[in-house]
Amino acid sequence: MRLVVVGAGITGLTAAYEWRRARPDDEVVVLEAGHRIGGKLDRVRLAGQWYDTGPEAVLARVPEAVQLVEQLGLADQLVAPATTQASIVLPDGRHPLPPGTVLGVPTSADGLDGVLTPAGIARVRAEVDLPPLRLDGDVSVGALLRGRLGDEVVDRLVEPLLGGVYAGRPDDLSLAATMPALAAQLPAAPSLLAAAIAARDAGARSRGDVDGPVFVTVRDGIGSLPDVLVAASGADVRLGTRVTALRRGAGGFELDVDGGETLTADAVVLATPAGPTARLLADVAPDAVEPLQGIPYASMAVVAMAFPEQPVDAGSGLLVPPVTGRLVKGVTVSSSKWPHLSGGVLRVRSSVGRFGDDAALQRDDADLTAAVVADVAELLGLERPEPVQTHLVRWVDGLPQYLVGHPQRVAAIRSAVDAVPGLAVAGAAYGGVGVPACIRDARRAVATLG
Repeated sequence: MRLVVVGAGITGLTAAYEWRRARPDDEVVVLEAGHRIGGKLDRVRLAGQWYDTGPEAVLARVPEAVQLVEQLGLADQLVAPATTQASIVLPDGRHPLPPGTVLGVPTSADGLDGVLTPAGIARVRAEVDLPPLRLDGDVSVGALLRGRLGDEVVDRLVEPLLGGVYAGRPDDLSLAATMPALAAQLPAAPSLLAAAIAARDAGARSRGDVDGPVFVTVRDGIGSLPDVLVAASGADVRLGTRVTALRRGAGGFELDVDGGETLTADAVVLATPAGPTARLLADVAPDAVEPLQGIPYASMAVVAMAFPEQPVDAGSGLLVPPVTGRLVKGVTVSSSKWPHLSGGVLRVRSSVGRFGDDAALQRDDADLTAAVVADVAELLGLERPEPVQTHLVRWVDGLPQYLVGHPQRVAAIRSAVDAVPGLAVAGAAYGGVGVPACIRDARRAVATLG
């Protein structure tokens, strides 16, 4: 058989690898419109060290990413963080991120001093006395939390966390899709705080309260995984090859690519963003097109910086909500966070860009880099603020937005595609934007194809 995977990001490459493991004698072809593999997994040499400009860590308390790294023979490359203590930057200064929250949603009013005003803390404390929640379907994170806990919880705690993960806004994002653990507890909980406690405790039980880090990275960078996956899969990877049409053929599928060539396939995995996937499914699974078109994307940029070595008291990094008026939305102090990146220079990365706000990204590379460097140097209080090296990476339409109703859209897409034998879709547009979620979705796609 021949499997054709469209898209050479972490999802597509994992699908190729998993197919090869299950069916070692089959032909596996990966078609990629761009001129590099890896999608948003990328790395650069920053002051002599490999440094991620895409995802810089993976969840260690879910199995998929760590398991894949181990299967690829890279277990000795896994690195745990030296510190995970982050702080929130607010207009009145810097405050430690309160412990025990569920993606920023507090489980009580304790530990919120300084992060919220006294009035904001009183609002949280009073939530248990509100009438019981009665939700009718999916709602936005912001709509629910503003009504129950007040604006400060959303603007100061939840927004910087969701903004970091999704480059989205709580008032747009689906509660069921972005906070499924909390959403699952709401129907039986007497209050939102009670639901947050239940979600936190359920997570601890499911993990067995395992010791060890929440996140890990790879010494040579998460961006090293694509090359290793290609080698392990033995796939025929064709770069600069855009698929223009997909249709059913005799006993399988036909894929038209730029240049007029047509490839045949017994099975196809579309590991492409929602827009290109919708175009390719127009003929073979038309009922998937409209829900796919309902998944918009946010653009963002990451700036990697190396400064002269100097002391910085910021833990693993800073979360920067929009209420500060700052350009950047977060700063990772990699030299403090990761042991293998310490020493010699101060390595830092920062991100810019939120859904619906692309103004900052309209600047040219030099101007945007300079503005980010200035913001970071001020936030960290650097005594030597002139970087010795910088690198800017833009992720144009890089992060899918899980808007209200996202689970229903995904269910409709899956239903339409699963009805076509030999066809599967996978990727960040569906069940999670992190590396482990993409790996999980790739495995699901391969299992669906049998």
